[in-house]
Parts: sequence; structure tokens; C-alpha cells
Amino acid sequence: MRGQKLSTALPLDIQATAFQRQVWSYLQKIPFGETRSYAAVAKGIGRPSATRAVARACATNPVAVAIPCHRVVRKGGEMGGYRWGVERKRTLLELEQA
Repeated sequence: MRGQKLSTALPLDIQATAFQRQVWSYLQKIPFGETRSYAAVAKGIGRPSATRAVARACATNPVAVAIPCHRVVRKGGEMGGYRWGVERKRTLLELEQA
């Protein structure tokens, strides 16, 4: 995986709210090796005041890597939280060379 994109084009059947689906769909469009802030994701989905809700949608993502919430970081570039641990998030970003 180091520096090479894995195919994550999987059919996913996950129970979620419309908002979660909107966030997760946006996350799947973040290019391999890049990151976005929670605020940028909120703005990208047309909900600029929903930064905390975006963070919550990331925290409830049940499918790591396929829905790449590890690519979402805090505004200053800090890691922020990750459902599977911040060290794993850091490792995934390093593998992607983000």
C-alpha cells in the first residue's frame, strides 16, 4: 500500500442517516494521499456550520479505508480523533504519504 492506491470501489450496504451518507460519499472523493479538514468537508457538502457533525459522521464510520475518514484532519493539520486509534490513522496517512 505504500504510496499506491488500493481499489476501494466496493458496493457498501451500510445503515446510515442521509447526512452520514453525504459525508461518507464526499470522503470517498478525497484523492489518495491528500487530506481535508473537518471544516473543509463541511463546506464541501454545502453545510459550512456542520463541522462537529462531520466529525461525528467520521467517528461513526463502520468501514475503515473504504470510507477514508483517516484523510480528515483538524484545521491546523493535527490528526484529530479516529475510531480505530490515532496511531492507526497516522500509519494510514504515512502509507499514503499524505
